[in-house]
Amino acid sequence: MNHYLLAVQMVEGESADHDGAEVDAVNAEMKASGAWLFAAGLRPRHTASVVRSRENEILITDGPFAESKEYLAGFWVIQAPDLATAHTWASKATQACRRPIEVTPLDTDTP
Repeated sequence: MNHYLLAVQMVEGESADHDGAEVDAVNAEMKASGAWLFAAGLRPRHTASVVRSRENEILITDGPFAESKEYLAGFWVIQAPDLATAHTWASKATQACRRPIEVTPLDTDTP
């Protein structure tokens, strides 16, 4: 099985007008099929921090890494036999949460 990240995209200023019951139903369907591995919504971007190494020093800053109107609002990690199946799950997810879903294969071959 291949693993995929289904990333929920949000645009700053847009309301999160999804029905939680619809997302719960997609989660239940994913779990029943064996596709669901993990999912989570993310807290607001202002709660993020960035940790980086510069010249052997660790620097921690408040706020998101990238200042952008578009941002990651949540995600699913699923397993599917192929990209077409991952797209099918993303189609259900985008209808449930009413947000664009970016599908990215995970590199699970690295140790």
